[in-house]
Amino acid sequence: MSGNTAIDKIQEFEKFGSILGLERMTRLMELLGNPEKDLKVIHVAGTNGKGSICRYIYSALQEEGYKCGLYTSPFLEVFNERIEFNREYISDDDLEICTNKVLDKVRLMTDAGEQSPTEFEVITAVAFLYFKEKEADLVVLEVGLGGTGDSTNIMDKPLVSVIGSISYDHTDRLGNTITEIAGEKAGIIKSGCPVITSAVDANALKVIRAKADQLSCEYIETKDIQFHVNESSLKGYDFNVTIGQEVFNNVEIGMLGEHQIQNAICALTVLKNLRDREKINLKNESLYQGLKKAKQIGRFEIISEAGKTPLIILDGAHNPDGALALRKATEVFLKDKKILMVTGMLEDKDTKSILEEFTKITDDFIATEPDNPRKMDFEKLKAKIEGIGGNVLLAADIEAAIKKASEAADFDVVLYAGSLYLIGSVRKIINGNR
Repeated sequence: MSGNTAIDKIQEFEKFGSILGLERMTRLMELLGNPEKDLKVIHVAGTNGKGSICRYIYSALQEEGYKCGLYTSPFLEVFNERIEFNREYISDDDLEICTNKVLDKVRLMTDAGEQSPTEFEVITAVAFLYFKEKEADLVVLEVGLGGTGDSTNIMDKPLVSVIGSISYDHTDRLGNTITEIAGEKAGIIKSGCPVITSAVDANALKVIRAKADQLSCEYIETKDIQFHVNESSLKGYDFNVTIGQEVFNNVEIGMLGEHQIQNAICALTVLKNLRDREKINLKNESLYQGLKKAKQIGRFEIISEAGKTPLIILDGAHNPDGALALRKATEVFLKDKKILMVTGMLEDKDTKSILEEFTKITDDFIATEPDNPRKMDFEKLKAKIEGIGGNVLLAADIEAAIKKASEAADFDVVLYAGSLYLIGSVRKIINGNR
C-alpha cells in the first residue's frame, strides 16, 4: 500500500503520541455504535508471552471451526498482521473501509473540540469494527501497553482475563516496581470474570490476586502446574501436563524455549476453563492440533532453509526477561554451537540487563540500528557490548548487517536478537531475498 492509504491515514495520528486512558476510546466507540459490546473476548495482558498465549488460544479455536479474530501488536513485517480473522490478515480493502468509518467519527470528535484519539486507539477501533462486521464468534484480544488505561480495556465483560508474565518493561509508563507494573496489568480484571495468570513473581501475584478477590473473580495461577517433557528438539516439544483433574498427554508445540511450555500451559488452562464453563465447545483433537500448529513469528524462529548452514534464528528479546528466556533456550538447543549475534536496540530499553544475558550466549556480535526514531546509535551499542567483554563488528544499517553476517565464516548459527523493529526488518529482507 502506498499513497493516501488507510495506513498513511492511521500513521498521521502518531503525532498525538501514546496517551493512556479510556475517555477518548469510550467516546469513539459510542459514535461507532459500540461494536465491542457485541464481541465475546478473551483479554490477554502481560510483559512477555502474551502474544504466544494469544496465538495458542486462537489456533485451537480456529481448529474447532470458530470464526475467530486476533488483535496483536506490534507488527513485524506488514501492518495488516495486527488484525487477523480466520488465519488471514485483514485485507487492504477491508482496512481502508473500516479506517474511513472510524476516521469519520474521529472528525466529529475533533470538530466538536474534543481530544483526538491516539494512533493505537484508532487501530483498536478499526479492529473492533472489523470483527463486528465479520460476525466473529470469539476475539482473542492482546493488550497493547499495561492494562488499566490501554484502549483494549474498554471491554467491560470479557469471557476471561489472562495475565502472562510480569517483569520490567515500559517503566516510564507503568511504574518502576513489579508491584506497580502488576497493578497496571491487573487493570484488565473485571467484576465476576475469571482471572488466569502465569505470572511467577510473588509481589505481582499478590497484586493480581487482591484485585481478583476485590471483584469476586475466580482466580487461577498456573506457575505450580507440573509438566513432564517427553521429547524436545528444534522442531518443538512433546509434554504431559495435568490441569485440575484433567490429564493432557503428548501435547505437542512447535514454539521453542521452556517459557513456551509455560505459555502453552496457560493457554490450555484458559481453554479448559472456557470449556468447563460451557463458553466454548472444544474437542481434544482440535485442542491438540491447534496447539501444535500455533506459530509466533519472530520468537526463537528458525528461518533458514532445511539443511542449510548456518542456522538463522530470529528472536525479539527486547527486555531483560525476554533476553533471559532466549539465553536459556540457546543453552538447550544451541549447546556447543558457535553463535554470531546480530543485535540492535532501542534507546529507552534496559540495554545493560539485556546485554548481560546476550554476552552469556556468545562473545561475537554485529551491532546495527533498528529502523525506529528511538534507536540506539550502533557505535554506542558497540561500546556497551565491548564494555562487558564482547567482540563487535559494526553495520550502519540492517541490510549491511545481514550482508556482513552472511560473509562471516565458521559460525554454526546467526542469531538476530533485540528490538522487534530489527527482527521485522530482518525477516522481511531475508524472506524477500529468498
